Amino acid sequence: MDISEIQVDGYEKVVRCRDEETGLHALIAVHDTTLGPALGGMRMLPYVNEDEALFDVLRLSKGMTYKSAVADLNLGGGKSVIIGNPKTDKTPELFHAMGRFVDSLGGLYITAEDMNIGIADLEAVRENTRWVVGLSRESGSSGNPSPYTAQGCLHGLRAVMEELFGTDELSGRSVLIQGVGAVGGALALLLKERGVEVTICDIDHAKVKRLSEQYGYKVVPEEGHHTTEVDVYAPCARGAGINDDTIPGLRCKAVAGSANNQLLEPRHAQDLKDRGILYAPDYVLNAGGIINVYMELQDGGYDEEAALKRIATIYDNLKKVFEIARTEDINTRDAAARLAERRIRAAKK
Repeated sequence: MDISEIQVDGYEKVVRCRDEETGLHALIAVHDTTLGPALGGMRMLPYVNEDEALFDVLRLSKGMTYKSAVADLNLGGGKSVIIGNPKTDKTPELFHAMGRFVDSLGGLYITAEDMNIGIADLEAVRENTRWVVGLSRESGSSGNPSPYTAQGCLHGLRAVMEELFGTDELSGRSVLIQGVGAVGGALALLLKERGVEVTICDIDHAKVKRLSEQYGYKVVPEEGHHTTEVDVYAPCARGAGINDDTIPGLRCKAVAGSANNQLLEPRHAQDLKDRGILYAPDYVLNAGGIINVYMELQDGGYDEEAALKRIATIYDNLKKVFEIARTEDINTRDAAARLAERRIRAAKK
């Protein structure tokens, strides 16, 4: 196994791993550990090359620093990515090697579930490192974080509705969910149960058809979906969907979804503000999963009731972000960053 460091300004540690025996090619980025060890999920994608993977892991790990800070968790920001096809390249040996890679950082980075990584994969990782959270309930861990991410988004959407309409009532509002995977699918159901008019789209047409028939969701094609007129557009798949091409076509009052890094570039938050579209910063809204796994690290172990109470504070955190944006006349992305940076600065002092 060959582990080498990549020097990146503004990051505490960025490392790559190449393991010829198992075919593992992975990156771990630790952005900042001022508040505590870096915790962030592991994802597996068929990146075109290492540069694309590095771009992704750097953005994601920095986002985790801010996510934990805004959520008032004693955690820093980190992330890991495996370069490969999750449908064809997964083997127990590959994840054993990934466990050794995670373990080489000595607890500086703690991993968890993310895109295309399930509990079975993490259990294989766990065979070679203790620095894993979000394993099965049977093992004494907190289980799949996706339902808790969806719960957190639900609380956050109450804050969005209150900012838009003066009440946090969800019934009668309309939401378009792009991406009905583990989080988006759970969020769609939670909203439907609360009287929201839910529209869905996904690149998996068979899944959309099945869910629509089962729950009565409206459906729009994936292509051009962002032009659908709704109260809230909720991107819940891959990031960078809010960009120069899509912003002019948006016909929503707010953008608020679970996807990480929804803005292609930071300036797009200002573009949304200029169009009068409220943006709920993704790392504030989607913090339910990390809050849930964080509770595993507390004295006495995981307590679901305590976790759910803490996840409900996402509503309060978004209210703080919106208040900063209003009082300081800045966009909500910058407002969330200021909230996070104030906590980090206070910890450094």
